[in-house]
Amino acid sequence: MNPSSGGVKLTYDDLALFPDDGQRHELIDGAHYVTPSPLIWHQRISGNLHWLIRSWLEIHPIGHIYFAPCDVVFSTFDVVVPDLLYVSDERAAEVITPKHLRGAPELVVEIASPGTRQREETIKRRLYERSGVSEYWVVDPELELVRIYRRQAETFKRVVELTREAGDVLATPLLTGLELPLSRVFE
Repeated sequence: MNPSSGGVKLTYDDLALFPDDGQRHELIDGAHYVTPSPLIWHQRISGNLHWLIRSWLEIHPIGHIYFAPCDVVFSTFDVVVPDLLYVSDERAAEVITPKHLRGAPELVVEIASPGTRQREETIKRRLYERSGVSEYWVVDPELELVRIYRRQAETFKRVVELTREAGDVLATPLLTGLELPLSRVFE
């Protein structure tokens, strides 16, 4: 993490000038954050989630799942690159552009690592909450658990915390009928 110094807020135009160095560059309230390329276990979990959701969407074509790197531009000063995101067909024309998403996807998934865990649970959660994301999942590979935050009025409520150990199955009202056994997510 490298928040910008000196009180100068960076913008999406500034971010576009950064070299492609294989790292994830994000802006939250104009502060610059850098995350190195993900580890193998992170990629495996991301791939499992993407494959499971994408396979379900092929049978139930109601939206699209995207994986990093895919910029989500909430404002000039807020640009993030979630691990996974879902946009319904109903909202696609409103938020999908040829370059990035402009506005809130319905679902955002972040896979936490020791270096990003606090940011995922605090700064990013607040950004997603104030930007209108309907549901936010924080996946913790170390503990093999998923924390689910769902919008209730203007705020997120942590609805549930699911674990592989308990044999839990992840489901969401955004994708009615989708069931994701955590044993498959974390395999």
